[in-house]
Parts: sequence; C-alpha cells; structure tokens
Amino acid sequence: MSEVVFTDDNFQETVIEASKSKPVLVDFFATWCGPCKSQEPIVEEVSKEMGDTAVVGKIDVDEHPEHAQKFGVMGIPSLKVFRNGEVVEEFTGLQQKQTLVDALNQHLS
Repeated sequence: MSEVVFTDDNFQETVIEASKSKPVLVDFFATWCGPCKSQEPIVEEVSKEMGDTAVVGKIDVDEHPEHAQKFGVMGIPSLKVFRNGEVVEEFTGLQQKQTLVDALNQHLS
C-alpha cells in the first residue's frame, strides 16, 4: 500500500476511523522544511514495509493547518501514531525507519 495524503477534509475518515481497525502513522510536514524532506523517503519505506497492516501517510501543515493545531504540532516533522481515534505514540524531528515500524507494530491488534 502506498502512503496516503491526508487533508483536513479526509482526516476523520482516513485517520480517525481507519485507526479503529489498524494503526495509522501521520507525518505532519511542510514543503519548505529540510528535515521533512529527509523524513519523506523514510516514511515511504515504512509504508512499503507495513503494507496493509497499517495506514501510513502525510499531511502538509501549511495547506491543512486544522489538524496540526488540533493535535498540538509545534515542530516539524512531527509523526503521530493513531489507534482507536487517539494519538498513542508521537515523535518530533527526523526519525529512523525502525523506530516508526516498531511503534506501528506495538499497536497492531
């Protein structure tokens, strides 16, 4: 499964609702952010490794600020794992692939 592009419009369905059946990793990023650009291929690798066992995607905080504000994103990249509609893990700054894979695997049903 390829990574999903989340927006303020689809966040409820693609993150909150989806997280009731599997963990969802959301990469809060901005196009101008250097560390975000470094994080992007890592998130893509996580998406490929997790396949259909988790939902992995990103949301641009400049284009879609509502959920960045709602979930207290203060620095980017900010990565949050959702399960059952709630944030269960969160990371700020550049993260390694294994850290993210381990976080998702912890929340598989």
